[in-house]
Parts: sequence; structure tokens; C-alpha cells
Amino acid sequence: MKYTNSIEIALPREKTAQLLADPAHLPKWLRGMVVHEPLSGVHGQLGTKSRVVMQSGKRKIECTETITRRDPADLHEIPEGTVVHFDREIVGAGMWSVVRDRLTEADPGTTHWEQESEYRFSGLLMRLVGRLMPGAFHKQSQQHMQDFKEFAEQGKDVREESVR
Repeated sequence: MKYTNSIEIALPREKTAQLLADPAHLPKWLRGMVVHEPLSGVHGQLGTKSRVVMQSGKRKIECTETITRRDPADLHEIPEGTVVHFDREIVGAGMWSVVRDRLTEADPGTTHWEQESEYRFSGLLMRLVGRLMPGAFHKQSQQHMQDFKEFAEQGKDVREESVR
């Protein structure tokens, strides 16, 4: 299953890239994030493998994420016209996924974020979930992007919603 989502962020590309690449910010915008800890490498850098645990209702999902592309490596001085790339591979029980993020400058104060996702499933249950619920994956990805937008632009933290 493959799909693409996109959103506009009202921040310059460099600032958007820095926020998106910083693992310390993940719990603020990635709903259900329980753990994101490096197993090898430097958190958020190319080649780093991390243990990721997500909570979805009463279910906990554990997987391994590997950063397969981060270009440019230095996000503080991105040359004009450069497309920022963040790619990662995610492997869990019965699931393999690759996510490719592309950040382009829509105008000097706005970033266009495009995310391409691909999922493959193994095992009867996971293949059934993938076939019966492809829209749920697409919708969840768009929700994560919307949550990031609200975090980046307004400082909104998704964890505060559950407190209300």
C-alpha cells in the first residue's frame, strides 16, 4: 500500500526541518508516542536505529526505525532551492514501512511538506488489516502532519488534549 500526504507549514523551511528532525519534539506532536530511544547511532542522524513504542487505545506497538536518508545533514544553513529529505524505514511484527519526507520552500516563510508512505504486511492478520483499512493509515498520517503543523506554528502539544 502506498499513499502521499502533504501540508503547508507557516514557517521557513530551515525552522520546519529543525523541528521535524529533533526527536525531543516527537511526543509533542506524534500522538501515541510512548518511547523513541536510539539503539545505535546518534538520535535523529543518518543510520541511527531506534526502538519506537506507540500506544493505540489499549494496544502497544513496538518497532525499529532506521534513518535511511537525512539530506542535508546540517539543517542550520540550507542552501536556497534545496529540498530537505528525511527517509526512514520502520519494521515491526508483521509490518514493514518506509516514509519519505520532503520539505520544499513554498515561499520565504512557508514550507511545503510532502510525505510518501509505503507499507507491506506479512501474516494473515496484518495483511487483512492492510487490505481492510488502507484509509485509516492515510488518515492517521495526515493527522500526524496536522498535529506537527499546530505544534510548529502555535506550540500546541497533543499530550495536553488528554489532560482536558
